[in-house]
Amino acid sequence: MINRRKFLAQAGLVSAGVLIKPDFLSAAINSKQIGLQLYTLRNELPKDVKGVIAKVATAGYKEVETFGFDKKTGYWGLTSKEFSQLLKSHGLTTPSGHYGLDQFFGTGKTDDLKAYIEVAHDTGQSYITVPSLAEQFIKTAEDFKQVADKMNKAAAICKTEGLKLGYHNHNFEWKLVDGTTFYDTILKYTDPALVHMEMDIFWVVRAGQDPIEILNKHKGRYFAVHVKDRDKTNTNLNTEIGKGSIDFKKILPVAKAAGVKHYIMEQENFINIDPYVSITESANYMKNSLPV
Repeated sequence: MINRRKFLAQAGLVSAGVLIKPDFLSAAINSKQIGLQLYTLRNELPKDVKGVIAKVATAGYKEVETFGFDKKTGYWGLTSKEFSQLLKSHGLTTPSGHYGLDQFFGTGKTDDLKAYIEVAHDTGQSYITVPSLAEQFIKTAEDFKQVADKMNKAAAICKTEGLKLGYHNHNFEWKLVDGTTFYDTILKYTDPALVHMEMDIFWVVRAGQDPIEILNKHKGRYFAVHVKDRDKTNTNLNTEIGKGSIDFKKILPVAKAAGVKHYIMEQENFINIDPYVSITESANYMKNSLPV
């Protein structure tokens, strides 16, 4: 792993005694903001959760975004408090977790939401993030508004607990229905002070949308981005950050200006590469090559 001094030395800047401007030194993402969505290692985690988390830290990440909490088995056999201690033992924090809220959106019952709030408190998370929605909830434009209203209600409950509600996109949100889209409806009808957005850049691009345009138009709405690259050959697949077709060097400074605080790497599939080699390559590229 290349640290900052080694990077500068390799560039011939330390030995040459070149005066480095402050803006150059701040050109890479703050390492404390480099996160990994644990869904990336969904096949490995059930086998050895403690070993996987250790390798995530070794790869250079400082944050993780969780997924997969189960009320019976917790995080792969660990309670939320035990999982939190495991993260802390490796110098990791978790600002956000992905939690399915289909029960709430379908029936209005708050049982799952209350359980997730407790988990968020146990792990020190600030955001309870909705990872996706069942298709049955968003068939019509009127459905869109009803979901937006329920998001406001869920977010208000989170606020009373000192937490925030987030929403993570895929690409279905931009399907045109009755003259509008689900994504436009969320942004229009949810309270910006309550409902916060997590932009998955890969899915925005795959939907044919422009992440820079969206970020500029809705400054202050986004707390995080998923830094997920698009394979140049098979555009339905991911690849290591910097190897694909998405120009993060242009996008991420705009994200920072729009208020983004967390840069979370996610890779949903691996092409002929060991997952741990892959996530290490991506972490190094994010820290050393991406301007924010």
